Amino acid sequence: MLSGLVLAAGALLTAHPAAADGPNGPTPPAEFTSDWHDPVTAAPPVETPGTRSCTVTLAAAQFRDFTPYQGTYTPPKECGTSWNKVVLRLEGSVKGRQYDRLGHLSVGGVEILRTSTPQPSPDGITWSVEKDVTRYRDTLSRPGPVEMLIGNVVNETYTGVLDVRVTLTFHTARGRVKPAAGTPDRVIPLAGSTLTTPRNTERLLAEVYATGSGGGCEEYWYLSVPDAAPYSCRATDGPHREVRVSVDGRLAGIAAPFPTVWTGGWSNPFLWYVTPGPRAFDVQPIVYDLTPFAALLNDGRAHRVEVTVAGVPAGQTGWSTPTNVLLWQDAGSRVVTGGLDRHEETAPRNSSVHTPGTGGSLHRLDTDAAHRLTVTGHLNTSHGRITTTVDRSVGHTSVHRWGEGENPDAFTARWTDRETVTSGRTVTRADRTYTMDGETTVGAGDRLRTVLTLGDRADTGVLRDGRLRSWSRLDDTYTGDATYTSGVPRDQRHAVGTTTERYRLYGSEGCYDRTLTTVQGTLTGDLRRC
Repeated sequence: MLSGLVLAAGALLTAHPAAADGPNGPTPPAEFTSDWHDPVTAAPPVETPGTRSCTVTLAAAQFRDFTPYQGTYTPPKECGTSWNKVVLRLEGSVKGRQYDRLGHLSVGGVEILRTSTPQPSPDGITWSVEKDVTRYRDTLSRPGPVEMLIGNVVNETYTGVLDVRVTLTFHTARGRVKPAAGTPDRVIPLAGSTLTTPRNTERLLAEVYATGSGGGCEEYWYLSVPDAAPYSCRATDGPHREVRVSVDGRLAGIAAPFPTVWTGGWSNPFLWYVTPGPRAFDVQPIVYDLTPFAALLNDGRAHRVEVTVAGVPAGQTGWSTPTNVLLWQDAGSRVVTGGLDRHEETAPRNSSVHTPGTGGSLHRLDTDAAHRLTVTGHLNTSHGRITTTVDRSVGHTSVHRWGEGENPDAFTARWTDRETVTSGRTVTRADRTYTMDGETTVGAGDRLRTVLTLGDRADTGVLRDGRLRSWSRLDDTYTGDATYTSGVPRDQRHAVGTTTERYRLYGSEGCYDRTLTTVQGTLTGDLRRC
């Protein structure tokens, strides 16, 4: 990408505005100044039950280098075991000059947060992130070691020290305490590539915090081109990536990675100073239903479970895939038996066709990829024989166009990830779509402009005995347009930019709809429709 892309981040809550209020709300300055509104996203806060709560500090550190914070976690005595909702909150501050940085947090070896940081203003910013971590109840019910790292570099040029504090708030239950719906009995971090499960496992999920990052081209893998094409980032098989899970060498799960744009992405940090791209501050794990393989894993032996990213050039680094295994156990059985009954995989399709630019026309790369996997297994549980089928298909279509010197540089893409899980009489469907449409150009006076739209969408539904029991529809759309003078000191960039994020989530549980608008770093609009 023009000028190279930089790692990024995002956040949740607001703070000080960067301009005075006018009669119709905040009046933005003519261009970005040395201060702007603290990072904010349109995503909803975590819902809590409104009951008595207990809060513990999980980590508190100033990150200046690549030294991890290490501590010890102890469950709060005040709430005992009477809690059934846990909310993690990260609060951070930074000032000066700094790149966006990627971070992670683990308890007892279980990764519970993967995040990224915003880029600061000279005057300083604060930000916060909230996440529901109730599904890690097994881990949070006992003491364990804590490790957190946001790798950072501080020197005469990059002065920003990342000051971070993370807490856990435990909300007590009303009446008789029951684990929250969907909470697993066990959470096991995948150490290396070996897994041994309890022999009475009756449901098995894997969650993978897959991120392409680390300063190389895999930070923006979707822009890579085949080796023969003239572009700064190349990959033998082009831009298609697929995150795969295998069990004892057999493919067990496939997924499309989310194309996260970090807060320095697309050569233009002015797009992200206030509103980050979707998921940039809360990197969501990819979830795989591996229940059809539970019978094979229940033999008491260690099995090889591996996560790989297809499409990454051989020997090239840049992807991180920490993995947790979530297990549900059959309380009425010591050993759950069964078998793997069906395993069907289509041949992966991945085509990237380069059309050279001639006579002033742009280079063009057209990519079309697809893959499908269907797996069925059965388990003989204490409540009967349960058959589970997982059918998942991924697709990727994109058009990448660029000119001499990668100016202009334009990209339009659509990724799909469709999954149907049938377990007994229950059918769960998820249809995920990720979109990206943008262009970066450098014009007269070295004015660099980026126009970009990102989309994160998902339709989900649960049917039982053919009747719809619950459903939801998510549409998180970000649009931005920012321009600045490149190749000059920070105070001479004369940057301008507008952004809008609309986050819509509605379904059987209710409705949430919020739109945020910023101009030159000022939050000029905050509209709620539900």
